[in-house]
Amino acid sequence: MSSSSSSRNLPKENPLSQPNGGKNRAPLGDVVNRRNPLGDITNQKTGSRISAPSSTLVRCSNKIGKSKKASKPPKPNAKSNVLVPYEDIKSPQRNAFVAESDLGNDDDEVDDIDSNLVDPQLCGVFACDIYEHLRSSEVKKRPAFDYMERVQSNINATMRTILVDWLVEVAEEYRLLPETLYLAVNCLDRYLSGNVITKQNLQLLGVSCIMIAAKYEEVCVPQVESFCYITDNTYSRNEILEMESSVLNDLKFELTTPTAKCFLRRFVRAAKGKTEVPSLLFESLASYLSELSLLDYAMLRYAPSLVAASAVFLAQYILHPSTKPWSSTLERYTSYRAKHLEGCVKNLLQLCHESPSADVVAVRKKYSQDKYKFAAKKFCPTSLPQELFL
Repeated sequence: MSSSSSSRNLPKENPLSQPNGGKNRAPLGDVVNRRNPLGDITNQKTGSRISAPSSTLVRCSNKIGKSKKASKPPKPNAKSNVLVPYEDIKSPQRNAFVAESDLGNDDDEVDDIDSNLVDPQLCGVFACDIYEHLRSSEVKKRPAFDYMERVQSNINATMRTILVDWLVEVAEEYRLLPETLYLAVNCLDRYLSGNVITKQNLQLLGVSCIMIAAKYEEVCVPQVESFCYITDNTYSRNEILEMESSVLNDLKFELTTPTAKCFLRRFVRAAKGKTEVPSLLFESLASYLSELSLLDYAMLRYAPSLVAASAVFLAQYILHPSTKPWSSTLERYTSYRAKHLEGCVKNLLQLCHESPSADVVAVRKKYSQDKYKFAAKKFCPTSLPQELFL
């Protein structure tokens, strides 16, 4: 779309703006194609008609009826190892496993959050083993936290932020699952960790990554032409498919990777125990804080499970400042003590207080809606008491 018609009013010197056919264009503008906003679009090369995305995407659902109550799972190991991320690590794979014998002390009351699950898809019997495997897998499939300095010479962290914010808009426009967005950003960062990209192709990489993630996570996937459509046909079908192939080959088709969203759902349940159902506001606020972390390149130094745990910690404190945000149940199921979360929690708090620029508004706008209980508008404290992390 032309920069004059973009509702986001990106500045003329936006680092991602490209000339397209001799005209200035802000490629990461509003995802709506304003030259043909409602009707079908025409493939300029073949002359064939392409339906607008809003009319071609159909939401599918699979509902499972009630089943027998899951048997009681094995009690989580009270002496489990804790994944403690060091901020001064030299690579994303270098983490320390520190034994915490007092983690989830047997004298403390720890809820068995898997004992009353009735949905077989939640795998209550094997949940502890599954998440233990995810914790070990997240170390192997994390992007480099310093690729902007080591690998990239044509793009910077600001460009990445604008791109990820645009991907949030794309996910909202097509009603994609949150898991799709998180996986798309993971693929983006992992590819950028080892491949130099030009700023002209950064949006091409982003739209290819979200198409890959949609194919992996969604039941109903938008067509390739739909992804051309949201870029205002800046990139052709073949260009997107070629970039998709490049990304998949570079990642060796390893798309099963833990993201913060994988852990967030379980940690939210652990925060409320087995008796209390998490409120929609609490879930939305934790999701909002976690999604804010996607925008910040500096947050790559934290493991996804740590980001999820920190989002739950901060959401607990924002909603219930008079109570202790971290419990023995959370320690047991996250394998993190409060002291391990301090750095990440304070970074999330800083992201909450940063004034959004005109180019980065999608996450806050998304979580300012009624369906998310206006989570982005909740009062956020300026600082946190140090005793919370002791």
